[in-house]
Amino acid sequence: MKEYQQSKLNRVKRGAIRATYDVEKINSILDAGFIGYVGYIFEGKAITIPMAYGRKGNIIILHGSNANRMLTSLLTAKEMSMTVMHLDALVLARSGFHHSVNYRSATLFGAVKKIESKNEKNEALLSFMEHMMKGRWNGIREMNQEEFDRTLVVEMTIETASAKVRDAGVLDEPEDYNLDVWAGIMPIKQVAGYPISDKGKPENIKIPKHVLDYYEENK
Repeated sequence: MKEYQQSKLNRVKRGAIRATYDVEKINSILDAGFIGYVGYIFEGKAITIPMAYGRKGNIIILHGSNANRMLTSLLTAKEMSMTVMHLDALVLARSGFHHSVNYRSATLFGAVKKIESKNEKNEALLSFMEHMMKGRWNGIREMNQEEFDRTLVVEMTIETASAKVRDAGVLDEPEDYNLDVWAGIMPIKQVAGYPISDKGKPENIKIPKHVLDYYEENK
């Protein structure tokens, strides 16, 4: 079992019993999502925004316009952090104090650089698209040169990370279990709806297999 080395930066202190540094477990959390929360500093102010991402091994891929202030700020800093979180259930206890949530979260730290070469940029964009939906890259038209040139692609090499997972029921005070109060968990799941074709030609085109496969896997 390969683990990220613990340090002041990535060590989980609060609720450490729920922490894991296992690389495979962290990757599974990343692969189950597509949106990460990226923190950066812009003109002395701390900002956090959601960003779509792709993963290729220990590389996280982000992209945007050449003028994207978040990406340019990250390139100036040469480092970044990103958190991915999945909400799995509301934990409804007998007291407000013990209400909680079941979740899976991973926080990453690493070095940032711009992808310069055409081949590496193409491979990064392919990885990003395939992370969104497997098989999609080969079902769309190729980017033209203007689109390619206007797209800034940044990669973060994950240097260290940690994850925190809660997957348990209600944990009330012993004396509260005899109260006439309903308690339990409310499972929450993100699901895919049946694909809706765009207007025009797509309405008369058969829905591609890779789109239907994604629906079947996530409905």
